[in-house]
Amino acid sequence: METSGKAANNLKLNTDIVRRILVDFIRDEITNAGFRKGVIGVSGGVDSAVVVTLAAEALGKKNVLAVLMPYKTSDPSSVTDAEALIEQLGIRSETVNVTPMVDAYIDKSPSMDNVRKGNVMARQRMIVLYDISARENALVIGTSNKTELLLGYGTLFGDVACAINPVGDLYKAQVWQLADALGVPRRIVKKKPSADLWQGQTDEAELGFTYKKVDQLLYYLIDERRNDKELGEMGFGKAFVEKVKRIVQRNQYKRRPPVIAKVSHRTLNIDFRYARDWGI
Repeated sequence: METSGKAANNLKLNTDIVRRILVDFIRDEITNAGFRKGVIGVSGGVDSAVVVTLAAEALGKKNVLAVLMPYKTSDPSSVTDAEALIEQLGIRSETVNVTPMVDAYIDKSPSMDNVRKGNVMARQRMIVLYDISARENALVIGTSNKTELLLGYGTLFGDVACAINPVGDLYKAQVWQLADALGVPRRIVKKKPSADLWQGQTDEAELGFTYKKVDQLLYYLIDERRNDKELGEMGFGKAFVEKVKRIVQRNQYKRRPPVIAKVSHRTLNIDFRYARDWGI
């Protein structure tokens, strides 16, 4: 693809600046909401590794709680990698095995497919995170990157649920860059991306394309607003462009608050959209 080098350059981060922006973002948003602590589900993957590292820097080690939530089919190396990162950062952690909670529900539906099971796991994990956040008087910090959010590659009210999200405007390629700059263990950075919802599951196998390839297309499609003709001239195949556009459009509902029917003069998220809704 003739534009791959240009796209890679456009996706290249000034990691020092981005690090400062995101650390300040976490600190400001947590404290502005009246909290001091953050709770993060740490999976052993690169996204949560970056977020928990930034949170430790922003809030202090004692104010960050990493929660490991393995299921019986989870890769044991995921827990091992998460524990190694937690030890490196020196933050608090706890492990909650979600197997009994998840199985209590899915055992009632023997024909449930892997996608439905994955959704149950993701939502059960968020139940755990939000309950712990209430116990800790903390906010849940999200870990979904821009690529995942655009493609809808996440479970609504599951792994995409959070109070704040530091990495939601970073493509996966950029998360990897930031991970290197933050000193995230190479084993985590180099592993194949996986939600670890069932044995052998990988993100790219499910999506049907690589993050590298789709990040380049999404950059031109979303950030530069290129049209189909321009994308074709850049070397992107028509079928690939159409497929990705359909995925992005189909998953718009996951990226917005629930739509409220308008019956009054000022409707939440339509006419009433202040960043801070106090002091009105």
